[in-house]
Amino acid sequence: MLSDVSTAPARASTSPGGRSAGAYASRAHRRRYLLILTGLIIAAAAVIALVLTWDNQQVAFSDKWWRIARMRSESLIVIALVTLCHSFATVSFQTATNNRIITPSIMGFESLYILIQTAAVFFFGVSGLAEIDGFAQFLLQAAGMIVFAVLLYSWLFSGRLGNLHVMLLVGIIIGTGLGALSTFLQRMLDPNEFDVLRARMFGNVGNANTDYLWFVVPVCLATASAIWLLARRLDTIALGSEISTNLGVNHRRQVMLVLTLVTILMAMSTSLVGPMTFLGFLVATLAYAVTDTYSHRRILPVAWLLGFVILGGAYFLLRHVLPMVDTVTIIVELVGGLVFLIVVLRRGRL
Repeated sequence: MLSDVSTAPARASTSPGGRSAGAYASRAHRRRYLLILTGLIIAAAAVIALVLTWDNQQVAFSDKWWRIARMRSESLIVIALVTLCHSFATVSFQTATNNRIITPSIMGFESLYILIQTAAVFFFGVSGLAEIDGFAQFLLQAAGMIVFAVLLYSWLFSGRLGNLHVMLLVGIIIGTGLGALSTFLQRMLDPNEFDVLRARMFGNVGNANTDYLWFVVPVCLATASAIWLLARRLDTIALGSEISTNLGVNHRRQVMLVLTLVTILMAMSTSLVGPMTFLGFLVATLAYAVTDTYSHRRILPVAWLLGFVILGGAYFLLRHVLPMVDTVTIIVELVGGLVFLIVVLRRGRL
């Protein structure tokens, strides 16, 4: 069956010159990938060790030392979850849309998050926000993003005229409209209420409520595992609609499935720490550059490790070395935005 051909692992055929038709272009390419992967694993382990041990003045491995280490480990879990969501979601989204410039935030997830936060402060005030702030609000935000995106996908992919480019354009317009409505409500807020709201408008690892990890961790792991299992289908989808259809893949259905999984990851991350526009783009672009392969099973783990090392390293430096913890995500987003501009200017198009 053609569907079996599309999902079966390709057998690498090596030519006498050392070139290969598999995931690696050559044996040297395979060795380089393994070295990069090993280096990133070591760097991630070093970040974990530094965060847990830096300036921990208790006797090593004593009860007090472990108590401090456990408190710090919650931030590491949040960083791991956020980078897992953004790396897997961005790589999958760019493959589904056949564009390595755009990111899932283009669909208006972050605008919807900001609107929910702004509306809560506008209608209930800071005191009312504190009362409703909890797991119910977290579920409301996540469910709102997922329902919004799935309905958008279903509507725009239905019918003969449904296509991905129209969906992206409508997503941009809706996101812009939600942002304008948020701005309108913010202008009518009391300055003190706006100051409280402003802290929620930027992604911040310190804002994450670790009481929700019991729910977020299994959801993120299950969704990321589903994307991992679809990695070979993503390899085929990356060839384009016509080729993937000829290979026996229902392109529209598979793209819908991938976009739904991306929506869940982005909803979990945004609801947990807030909007982070360019983190996913930064790690995905670096992963493409260092792996230089079409295989998503090689790209995805490298993107996750890169994200963990970048965000975790920035968190360590600005939390434990420099007193600038609130600027962690701002600096990461600034670097990601600069990389975005460089890529766009080099390509000359979106």
